[in-house]
Amino acid sequence: MLLSVITVAWRNHAGVVKTWQSLAHLAQAKGIEFEWIVVDGNSPDGTAEFLAGLQGQYNLRFVSEKDSGIYDAMNKGIAMAQGRYALFLNSGDAFHPEIAEVIYQLAALGERDDAMVIGDALLDFGDGNKIRRSAKRGWYIYHSLPASHQAIFFPLSGLRKYPYDLQYKVSSDYALAAKMYKNGYAFKRIKGLVSEFSMGGVSTSNNIELCRDARHVQREILRVPGFVAELSFRLRLKTTGKAKALYNKA
Repeated sequence: MLLSVITVAWRNHAGVVKTWQSLAHLAQAKGIEFEWIVVDGNSPDGTAEFLAGLQGQYNLRFVSEKDSGIYDAMNKGIAMAQGRYALFLNSGDAFHPEIAEVIYQLAALGERDDAMVIGDALLDFGDGNKIRRSAKRGWYIYHSLPASHQAIFFPLSGLRKYPYDLQYKVSSDYALAAKMYKNGYAFKRIKGLVSEFSMGGVSTSNNIELCRDARHVQREILRVPGFVAELSFRLRLKTTGKAKALYNKA
């Protein structure tokens, strides 16, 4: 199996439906086998009933039970996954219609699973305002993720070695990618739009904590010099603040 699509959900039935609907774009990639893993936090909104009604469509497997937050739920998804790569597409996130073209490139990489494969994403600020975030070069990890979390295909072998660290409340995705990078998992870019998501999520709405978490990742994991981490902190604070202002305005 090439890909495990992992979706974390909590009280977002409509978001789960939106994500499920977008899987049809992925299914258009003929000859590509994938699975859909959903980890629901025991939502009392009919999410589990909806998933059960799908009767295993898209190789669906799911659990609906209490967890210790989004990153704990993501680790549960990792434990359930069986693909060579895993992509985190949480409730409300959606595959872009171009995803089939991207997945063919992923499959063409062969059996090697020693790189984090990154693509582009559309950031939805609301009211029809969408911005494309293009994947950057791997060295960008020393400042931030080179691609949106929803546009990174993580090799499952790396995720099992370096799962999400629950000490990071809003930047565990950055910490995970940094650990993998420092342990030999490079970034490899492929062309095309992977996903589309709203800018109202956890890591885009808590910008102060996000910046502090990221600075800690830079110092403790990436071993960035203090003055460089501080410069990155100030730059990140400025850019995430602008993004948050744009989202709130929309």
